Amino acid sequence: MITSSYGSGSPVTLVAHGLGATPGEARVPASGLAGTRVVVTLPSHGTAPDAPPGYWDYGRIAADLATVEADQAVGVSLGAAALVRLLRERPDHFRRVALLLPAVLDQPRPAFTLQQLAELTVGPPAYVEERRQALTRLEAAAVQLPGQTAVDDAAQLADVEVPVLVIAATNDPLHPEDVAKATAAAFPNGELWLVGSPSPMITHRTEIRHRLVEFFAG
Repeated sequence: MITSSYGSGSPVTLVAHGLGATPGEARVPASGLAGTRVVVTLPSHGTAPDAPPGYWDYGRIAADLATVEADQAVGVSLGAAALVRLLRERPDHFRRVALLLPAVLDQPRPAFTLQQLAELTVGPPAYVEERRQALTRLEAAAVQLPGQTAVDDAAQLADVEVPVLVIAATNDPLHPEDVAKATAAAFPNGELWLVGSPSPMITHRTEIRHRLVEFFAG
C-alpha cells in the first residue's frame, strides 16, 4: 500500500478506495474536505506493486489502513468493508467515518467476475477503458473476496459510538441497498443516505462531496 497526501493541517482524513479504482477515482471522496487528505493506493492499483499472495482479506487490508495516522476516514466499497473491520477492532480509532457503497457486512457477498465489473462500469470512454485496464491486475481479489465478511456479526459494532455516515445507491447490483441499511443500523450513531442512482459517484458527485464536507464539519 502506498499513500498520497493532499492539503495540509488538521483534520487528517484517510481515504480508502474501492476495488479496481483508478487513481483519479480514488481521490474523488477527498475533494473539498478540509485539512489533510491521505489517499491510499492498495496493492495492484495505480502505481502500487502487485498484491502478495493471499493479500485480499478484509482483516489484512484493515491492518494496512490502521497504519495511517488520521482523525477521520472515508471508505468506498472495498475500502468501506476494511474500515468496518477496523472499527470492530478499534471502535474509537476515528472521530467520524463515512462508508460509501458498502457491499458486505456480516453476510458473504455473491461471487463476481472481473468481466462483470468491467461490463457494469459506466462513464466517459477514457475512464471506462482506464478502469477496465485496472481490473486486469485483480484476478486474485475476485477469487478471494467472495465468501468473506467485514465482520462475523453486525452486533460486534455496537461499541462503535462515533458518527458513521453510510451513503448508498438504489438499484446498484454490486452494492445492495439492504447491505447499506444493515450497515447504518449496526452503528449506534449510524446515518443512512440513499441516492437514487445506480452510479452515484458519477451522477451525484457534487451532492456527495457536499454531504461529506457537511458530515465531517460536524
